[in-house]
Amino acid sequence: MGAAAGHDAAEPLSEPGPAAGPAASAAAGDARSERPGAPGGRGSLSILRALWPFMAPYRVRVAVAAGALLVAAAATLVIPLAFRRMIDVGFTAPREVAGGTLPADVDTWFIALFGVAVVLALGTALRYYSVSWLGERVTADLRTAVYRQVLRQDARFFETLKSGEVLSRLNTDTTLIQTLVGTSVSLGLRNALLFVGGLAMLVVTSPELASIIVGLLLVVVLPILVFGRRVRRLSRASQDALADTSALAGETLGAIQIVQAFVREPLETQRFGAATEAAFASAIRRTRARAALTALAIVLVFGAIVFVLWLGARAVLDERLTAGLLTQFILYAALVAGATGAIAEVLGDVQRAVGATERLLELLEAQPSIVSPRRTQPLPVRTAGAGVRFEELSFRYPSRPGEFALEAITLEVAPGETVALVGPSGAGKTTLFQLLLRFHDPQLGRILFDGVDLRALDLAELRGAIGLVSQDSVVFSADAMENIRYGRLDATDAEVIDAAKAANAHEFIERLPDGYRTFLGERGVRLSGGQRQRIAIARALLRNPPLLLLDEATSALDAESERAVQAALERAMQARTTLVIAHRLSTIVGADRIVVLDRGRIVETGTHAGLVERGALYARLAAMQFEA
Repeated sequence: MGAAAGHDAAEPLSEPGPAAGPAASAAAGDARSERPGAPGGRGSLSILRALWPFMAPYRVRVAVAAGALLVAAAATLVIPLAFRRMIDVGFTAPREVAGGTLPADVDTWFIALFGVAVVLALGTALRYYSVSWLGERVTADLRTAVYRQVLRQDARFFETLKSGEVLSRLNTDTTLIQTLVGTSVSLGLRNALLFVGGLAMLVVTSPELASIIVGLLLVVVLPILVFGRRVRRLSRASQDALADTSALAGETLGAIQIVQAFVREPLETQRFGAATEAAFASAIRRTRARAALTALAIVLVFGAIVFVLWLGARAVLDERLTAGLLTQFILYAALVAGATGAIAEVLGDVQRAVGATERLLELLEAQPSIVSPRRTQPLPVRTAGAGVRFEELSFRYPSRPGEFALEAITLEVAPGETVALVGPSGAGKTTLFQLLLRFHDPQLGRILFDGVDLRALDLAELRGAIGLVSQDSVVFSADAMENIRYGRLDATDAEVIDAAKAANAHEFIERLPDGYRTFLGERGVRLSGGQRQRIAIARALLRNPPLLLLDEATSALDAESERAVQAALERAMQARTTLVIAHRLSTIVGADRIVVLDRGRIVETGTHAGLVERGALYARLAAMQFEA
């Protein structure tokens, strides 16, 4: 929300500034290591098990995929048996047919082989469709769950994690999980079945040769498992580096006009290039390790199998095995070898998905410190706005624990009263708004809303009773109608238009190409600053809240629009409580009361005339502005 970005220099939430190259990555890494609820130290299996709640609602699909997988694997394992029968039986005991002789049963075995191929095709197709559906569905649900959880976080969460990194996790990491669920798990299980089934059939075919190959495989698997752990660590590092790159790009593109105004395109290109190169280097390290793992697995496994097959060939020459049995053994050995190579490939995908899942779990398990209490108190029925009371309020930002942003603030705002907050930058004005919206909780004191402590109220009910117009007007990538309706989703078109008229926005909206249905562009890029401000004011007026917070609400307006909007705001202030932050003192001379803050303390309170007559801080500020 807009209040999170105040105009006072010392007040906004601390946000990591731009940092080039390795420094940016180090800062991001520190932030990640400090994330509450980070699931570091878990094993791969326990991390992947966390995905089950997203698959559990689709148990039927999982069962269908598992059934198809078993059918396809069984069909594959039957094929070598058919070949053995064709060689050992089909080509013996020939029988007479018209035009010559045909070996006994060879046609039957070819038909059987074709039937097995049909079963294999159907099972494979059903498995592919089912697991692909699961991958898409689980990924969509996971993205939604992560996004919903991120939106619940408090201001402190966003001090340590940039929005670009969140977007990277939502897109890149969930795509890796989609590959895992929709492809890798299915292939891994299929090849695991073929591996186990192939080994079992190798034992049935030739226990002597099978015992040798199993012993060799046990020696082979150990180095593969050890090397796989390194691949997982490198995968996590690569994904973190990519997220840092996305975060840097998002930050720069979000401030593109400043970048261009200061002619810093070469600098930002260099910074992004450095971050991209770091991500590239990390990805190459991961790829090199994964390629080495695959090569190691294939060489060791095939080396063991070739050795065993050589022993089998000698057994045929010595007539201890038939040609059909050796063929069957070769085919099963090929299945085992192919399955082992595929499993090595799948392990690489699994290691990457483990890193992605771990990063997403950090977001899913992050718990906001600002939450609604288990037992909430309802707000009383009001007739003339909300009453607000600050009692001995003291607050320090988590990022600056040694400095008071507000200290010993006691202030009561009566229902229906208009109170203006003025003072130099960094005085604490916007911080009061942030505490009222409960983006933070004070360390000392409390805030009462209609006589109820904010911490006893439901967050949604509290914020639903407050209308905010911030200095930095937020316009979404939607049309004008939907941007204003954001203030109250059930508002009719007529109510939206009335709010726009009250905010002096109706006339310029009507002049847009499609009127209220005109798409306003990302962040309202098609509007001027004053037009965006009037859209924000209309949104707040549509909400019709008992408490209105105006944070430099007319700062971006020209003189003519300011007079019109000021008149609209004065009408809107009637029968509701209003707190106004203003640097332009001409806009608040008619306030019921003016509260002057300086360095987090209230230093003066009174009307405009009374404060000017007193000749203190407010009088000096007024003199500078009105004389100018």
